[in-house]
Amino acid sequence: MAEAPNFIDPIAKELNLRPAQVQAVLEMLDGDATIPFIARYRKEATGGLDETVIADIRDRNAALVKLHERREAILSSLTERELLTPELQAAIDAADTIAVLEDIYLPYKPKRRTRAMQARERGLEPLATLLLAQVRDTNPTAEAAAFVDAEKGVADTDAALAGARDIIAETMAEDAATRGELRDLFWNRGTVSSVVEAGKETEGAKFRDYFNWSEPIAKAPSHRVLALFRGEEEKVLKLSVRPSEEEALKRIRRRWLKGDGPASRQVDDALVDGYARLAAPSLENETRAEAKRLADEEAIHVFAQNLGELLLAPPLGRKITLGLDPGFRTGCKTVVLDSQGKLLYDTVIFPTTGGQKKEEAATTVRALCEKYFVEAIAIGNGTASRETEAFIRELNLPPTVAVVVVNESGASVYSASEIAREEFPDKDVTVRGAVSIARRLMDPLAELVKIDPKAIGVGQYQHDVDQKLLKQALDDMVVHCVNAVGVEVNAASAPLLSYVSGLNNTLARNIVKYRDENGPFTARTELKKVARLGPKAFEQCAGFLRISGGKNPLDASAVHPERYKLVAQMASDLGCGVADLMRDGGLRGRIKPQDYVGGDVGLPTISDILAELAKPGRDPRAGFEVFSFADGVHELKDVQPGMELPGIVTNVTNFGAFIDVGVHQDGLAHVSQLADVYVKNPADVVKVGQKVKARVLEVDLERRRISLSLKSRR
Repeated sequence: MAEAPNFIDPIAKELNLRPAQVQAVLEMLDGDATIPFIARYRKEATGGLDETVIADIRDRNAALVKLHERREAILSSLTERELLTPELQAAIDAADTIAVLEDIYLPYKPKRRTRAMQARERGLEPLATLLLAQVRDTNPTAEAAAFVDAEKGVADTDAALAGARDIIAETMAEDAATRGELRDLFWNRGTVSSVVEAGKETEGAKFRDYFNWSEPIAKAPSHRVLALFRGEEEKVLKLSVRPSEEEALKRIRRRWLKGDGPASRQVDDALVDGYARLAAPSLENETRAEAKRLADEEAIHVFAQNLGELLLAPPLGRKITLGLDPGFRTGCKTVVLDSQGKLLYDTVIFPTTGGQKKEEAATTVRALCEKYFVEAIAIGNGTASRETEAFIRELNLPPTVAVVVVNESGASVYSASEIAREEFPDKDVTVRGAVSIARRLMDPLAELVKIDPKAIGVGQYQHDVDQKLLKQALDDMVVHCVNAVGVEVNAASAPLLSYVSGLNNTLARNIVKYRDENGPFTARTELKKVARLGPKAFEQCAGFLRISGGKNPLDASAVHPERYKLVAQMASDLGCGVADLMRDGGLRGRIKPQDYVGGDVGLPTISDILAELAKPGRDPRAGFEVFSFADGVHELKDVQPGMELPGIVTNVTNFGAFIDVGVHQDGLAHVSQLADVYVKNPADVVKVGQKVKARVLEVDLERRRISLSLKSRR
């Protein structure tokens, strides 16, 4: 296969960029540079492109490479079978999408024996050609008589005409221009319709909104498309995606019919058959695939954005924390962690059973808080969560102890994972789960990276979408968040380190091993001593790893080691040290950025350095705020229409936002109830983790549904 051409110019044109920007990005990606590194430390080369645009360049290049590879495979196949003509080559070279390419190739594509193939084998192609000419005075029956041949399987003139129509039907159905026009019709004028399969009304009750549904496929929102396809997959719904048959045949006839004589009537019969038997099913499959692709893209985008909001949730910080994983019958798993997240103590208490056990639980919690100087209490939001929270608040602990209910989605996945088993080999899953809940309060990002994003519960039809694309998008988001925050190399776990630019699981484990064997890192340059961490990996990761209290104050910042000499020069020019420059804004104000521009260093890099010197290692996450659910509202039956309840947004979809109001059942604020103004995209007005005040509109106890509104009262 020929080497793929470079796609710099078409990508630049499509994304409205300069070719030099695209070229720089592709060259760096080919050299194993990561997207966060390129975006932060190579702004001069890219013209300041952000991570989103860099990812778009990567993805578009991959798509064009895929198109090129398919084109080459088709040309190779046609050449081997001696079917390639100059005209066909030109058409294939000009094809700019996979769909157009496949349309051109379709008539030549090896396939199982069709009715048209069999008709050609019987020598009926000349008759089909004659009929397609549609000369007005042609007598189809008389012409067909010459093709009757019992030995070839053509018993009579009817059989001859039927075979000729099969050839015409397939010719029309495989014609690239016809398929292109019909493809547009299917997408722009097609309707997706669904009906319930007979006898599945009760079994498929969750799909009852779609038991008799119809809407334009091009306008169907992604969540509905995915719901319809899931209903079909579960054999509850029967789907159809078609435009008006009358309109489709009108367009076909306009292209193929030349009159209304006997030959044209034969052709018309063939066109009707070809559309119903060949073109329509094929194009319906294509339309379904395109609808699914677009729905997947939208759902994956929503999932990734939600994940990003969750990962960048405000951390409580390094506080001695008591973690509680509530339960009724099995008790409440209780752990105490030090400010670094290390497990100090674990036990089980029974605060919800009443009597002596509740008193014992109170004594235990008070003693633990006093012994370990507990600064915060994290309570998982699962079963018995609100009852456990009420118990803790009744203890009248010092007001300095923050009590926070924590979303525990995915904690059970972590507790049973290999990562958890390695960290706590002698503890059971319940203890590990409580540890995860406590750590999630301290630093959501550091803990959530240990869990498969699909287990965190912020996706939409996540098991139905393209899993390869989903993994790419979620990995991109985790990498973005980890590198945006930066990682303290002496405190980070291997899973967290593995998402740092330039690192992988092996290098992350090697860093932890080196740290365990040699003590904390005292300088970034010491990373070069880690096994298998070579110059390229160091270049990529160093700027994102922090060393607080190290030998060089810049090691605690996002200033890359490759610019340390530049910062030292700035300090020298001012007659001070680097530490002085970082402490004194007056000194920094005397720096003239243009004096340090030169070589590969431009104003963007100088500006970033000065900003970092002002706030070294600044955490981009918002400050932590303690949140509490409404008192006395613990179960669904406690919720009444008209109530105003504090809540936390747990998931954002295209149709609205799910909100936890503290009753073990999230409520839904439909997109129409998110704001006093029209909202097209819910993500524009609400974010996962956002604290809101929601008004209850309706409660359905039987279906366990709560309808909420974020609109102001009127």
